Amino acid sequence: MSAPQPLQIREANAHLAAVHRRAAELEARLDAAERTVRAQAERLARHDQQLRAALDELGRAKDCEIAALQEQLLTSEATVHSLQAAVRQRDDLIGQLQPRAELLQDICRRRPPLAGLLAALAEAERLGPLPTRDPGHPLPGGPSPRLANSTGEEQDRDHLQPAVFGTTV
Repeated sequence: MSAPQPLQIREANAHLAAVHRRAAELEARLDAAERTVRAQAERLARHDQQLRAALDELGRAKDCEIAALQEQLLTSEATVHSLQAAVRQRDDLIGQLQPRAELLQDICRRRPPLAGLLAALAEAERLGPLPTRDPGHPLPGGPSPRLANSTGEEQDRDHLQPAVFGTTV
């Protein structure tokens, strides 16, 4: 074999230098890409951690809100039951008072005639009893003497006492 020519050696050295530069350039790009990938992985890990923390916080907030709503629901149901019991009691009371209300309405409808009757009774009481009189001497314009065809039972009875009117009001 013959020794390589200086031109071939220079070309080979230039080629080796170009390959070496290209390898160094590719290694630099690979290092940069690895740094970029590591940085992105770290950012994604931090972002994933932040999202997990936010998701955990949302879960806790949701659980707290559900517990508060369940408590509110129980309180509302208790209030509804209490109000239903109060309505039933009031309905029972209305049922008990209804006949009395109807009686009072009836009394109110009858009040004017009753007031007139009470006024007439008060006037009669004010006039007082009739004076005592002799049955044989009737008052002028008064009742006539007993009829001849009476049975006679009226004669045996004592004369009626005069009526005295009174009110209880």
